Amino acid sequence: MNGAAAYAIVDMTTQPEVLIYRDGQEWVHEACDLLRRTSEESIHSRGRVLIALSGGSTPQTLYQAMTSSEWKQRFDWDRIVFLFGDERCVPPDHPESNFGTAQAALFGPLRIKPDRIHRMKGETAEPAAAAQDYEQTIRQLTDCSAPAIPRLDIVLLGLGDDGHTASLFPGTAALSDQDHLVAVGQSPKGISCRLTLTLGVINRATVVLFLVAGPRKASMVRAILEPHNQAERGLPAALVQPVPGRLIWLLDQSAGAALMIRQTGK
Repeated sequence: MNGAAAYAIVDMTTQPEVLIYRDGQEWVHEACDLLRRTSEESIHSRGRVLIALSGGSTPQTLYQAMTSSEWKQRFDWDRIVFLFGDERCVPPDHPESNFGTAQAALFGPLRIKPDRIHRMKGETAEPAAAAQDYEQTIRQLTDCSAPAIPRLDIVLLGLGDDGHTASLFPGTAALSDQDHLVAVGQSPKGISCRLTLTLGVINRATVVLFLVAGPRKASMVRAILEPHNQAERGLPAALVQPVPGRLIWLLDQSAGAALMIRQTGK
């Protein structure tokens, strides 16, 4: 790929593909192109693609690009099934709802059919029941009965300043949950109660794609990809090691600025 370099991080179980692009439009362009190509591979192999969207601010930039005239005709939207990696326990019209953001910025502009969208019901009075309900949704979509772990095609993830990803926060019960596909997570700030995919289903995905941009993330990117101690190796994002899937980190230059491994490509 023009403008990118791949890095091999030798001390991690899964070898990540680390791609760094210039800040701004080049990073967004490569994010869209990578998502398009991985989606096409899944559609070619299985006739559809199951993709779990991430929350946070970075996906909004991606959604804006995907709905632009440059990109919206390049995706086979009728063959894409949308899931979510996590959700705050709020109604879907709440300003901090991940579904609400995706509905306004992606699904609405593209006129995605409702039966292609499967949201986490964050407004449910009993979050544990909502988590169980979403686990059943995933199992039905993948025709995968318990205790087997289903395989999603693409899981999009972001990176928090504390090393969390999805709504898997350091030291919380959801991070170590090995019994469920979906768990109730607890955030130390903001809206505390969350629904989240667990590491079991994330690490079963065919492709896990971290999308990280901005200088605020640089130190944590370094901690995850070039850990110096056991504490850094135990951060939630560091525990994402899909087997036998692909692990891709797509960074802009400011997010990758603290990495010691030097760029070897153009």
